[in-house]
Amino acid sequence: MVAIRSKREVEKIAESSRIVADSLDFLEDKIVEGVTGMELDKIAEDYIRSRDAEPAFKGYMGYPATLCISVNDEVVHGIPNDTSFKNGDIVGIDCGALKDGYYGDHARTYMIGNVSQELQDLVNTTRKSLKIGIDQAKAGNYVSDIGHAIQTYVEEKGYSVVRELVGHGIGRNLHEDPQIPNYGEPGRGLKLKSGMCIAIEPMINLGGKEIYTKPDGWTICTQDGKPSAHFEHTIVITEQGGNILSNGTFPG
Repeated sequence: MVAIRSKREVEKIAESSRIVADSLDFLEDKIVEGVTGMELDKIAEDYIRSRDAEPAFKGYMGYPATLCISVNDEVVHGIPNDTSFKNGDIVGIDCGALKDGYYGDHARTYMIGNVSQELQDLVNTTRKSLKIGIDQAKAGNYVSDIGHAIQTYVEEKGYSVVRELVGHGIGRNLHEDPQIPNYGEPGRGLKLKSGMCIAIEPMINLGGKEIYTKPDGWTICTQDGKPSAHFEHTIVITEQGGNILSNGTFPG
């Protein structure tokens, strides 16, 4: 059953989503060469708790940290560690918050120092693909219209779309129905209605679409070892398109 949220519920989801976006804004000038994921994770947890919220990921299905930090060929769900970021890395950071019984979820990929043009293009294309997907998230369209728009855009530029990992509904639970793939034929699946809240999150690979999971049971990597980028927003469906709830209040 896919929930249609009341105005009050949307406001609650928006509050949690803004906390997540503000958390990443707060981290932005700290995501530099020489810093470690563990350092960022501690800062993020303290910040989220300072906003009277809880880190949504910590303890979720046994996940041990506040942030998912995925570097270079790591697609998503990387566990923060004590390895320092290096010049030229790309670093995906995914963050969630829970406040007053409602969740927010948001992710960005950052570029460390002097990043190659090839990786800049990958990151910028993935960011743009999220916007393209959000534009299709309007009442009367179908779930598959979102993924079709994302897939068409990125594949025309020579990149590949991860199939096994998808976006999702969000609200009282971090992951709810419907699933939101980043690929597919248009006009299929659930018809979108105003008031649905979903998280759209393209995961785009420089090389092939194939992935695998590291022995830690969490970190997803590209099979060919080539880099991957990830962006995500929590949105509410409207008649005009997706209204982004995970917008920060800090510059960033």
